[in-house]
Amino acid sequence: MKVDVVRNILEANDAVAAELNARLTAKGILTLNLMSSPGSGKTTLLERTLTDLKHEFCMAVIEGDCQTENDARRVAATGAQAIQINTDGGCHLDGAMVREACAKLKLDEVDILVIENVGNLVCPAEFSVGEDYKVTILSVTEGDDKPEKYPFIFAQSQVMILNKIDLLPYVNFSVERASSFACAVNPAIQIFPLSATTGQGMDAWYAWLRTERDKKRL
Repeated sequence: MKVDVVRNILEANDAVAAELNARLTAKGILTLNLMSSPGSGKTTLLERTLTDLKHEFCMAVIEGDCQTENDARRVAATGAQAIQINTDGGCHLDGAMVREACAKLKLDEVDILVIENVGNLVCPAEFSVGEDYKVTILSVTEGDDKPEKYPFIFAQSQVMILNKIDLLPYVNFSVERASSFACAVNPAIQIFPLSATTGQGMDAWYAWLRTERDKKRL
């Protein structure tokens, strides 16, 4: 019986997420579901991306956190549209939450929508939120075995960002090992080693965003 309840919840969410994705696609919006554990650098990556690409794209961000509006304020300071969702302890966003937040955005002005999910390597991967792509950030301070220990989120993601590579000389982390574990669960995953703090490797991430945004215009 519990299996049926879980299945029904996921199926209902998938229906909402599919309807939302269709609406966003009709507007030509590239939508990303940005996931990671807490402290991986999601918001720092967003701040740099929004700042560097603000003359190319109109971007909006939906921020998911258990409490506070700290990240939304940081994002809004770049000039991007920002909406905060507080889950009051919930471990992930879902399609209905994001649909409600989208109603508060000026979507006709948006080229790229980023949904910064709650910091968690388990629950967010279970729930679609209307995204085109799931993007998971792994920072080098977390350990290179995370894709082996938390395989589902990496199996579901189309992109893995290896953040904080400027710290590689100071931590016990192997890019090759982390990449190997990720590719073992998802051979098609694209991997971008970068540092959102120093800017190293960001050009490859930006090139991917441009390519995927261009596809939405076709």
